[in-house]
Amino acid sequence: MGRNIDAKCKECRRAAQKLFLKGERCLGPKCAIIKRNYPPGFHGPKGKKRLSDYGSQLQEKQNAKRLYGLTEKQFRLTFAKASKKTGDAGKNFLRALEMRLDNTVYRLGWGASRSQARQLVNHGHFTVNGRKTDIPSFAVKVGQVIKVKKNSQTNRYFKNTDEKLKKADRPSWVSFDLKDLSAKILHEPKDTDLPQNLNAQVIVEYYSK
Repeated sequence: MGRNIDAKCKECRRAAQKLFLKGERCLGPKCAIIKRNYPPGFHGPKGKKRLSDYGSQLQEKQNAKRLYGLTEKQFRLTFAKASKKTGDAGKNFLRALEMRLDNTVYRLGWGASRSQARQLVNHGHFTVNGRKTDIPSFAVKVGQVIKVKKNSQTNRYFKNTDEKLKKADRPSWVSFDLKDLSAKILHEPKDTDLPQNLNAQVIVEYYSK
């Protein structure tokens, strides 16, 4: 599987917004968007270039791809599957991205960033409905229960996260049991649960060309 090894802070600076790729660092004064809120490059801060319609669509697509940490192929395949469903293609696409297992683990507060959540899934720390699931792109469904594996609950990482998990800002579509280290998918993400800093319609227009 391809892996993005670009500097995370440069990704945020290119997107001109916080993508929360480095967890708690993004919330503090060391965040690159606070210290150097301009695109990376040798010439430093300059005026923003006027983008064409295509350039704006490409930029929005790239921002979403960086936010979820996917390769171009993964991103395009997810869009192709979502666009076959009835309803708003853009919202269906964002729901599909939100309901990936790695993103769900991140939303539940187990991972400080999506990349860390993906690593935890890859290492086989979670079960879905009692079955070990180590595929980050696995699409969780309504009613399924995600749980930290019994032998992983003694892992130092999970033993020291109680305070962080209590403070996590979880969306409405999941419930969480701190004592059992498990979570249940209550329903699909509502419109208000989808990222408000992404314009899904612009991404639909990009892939519709």
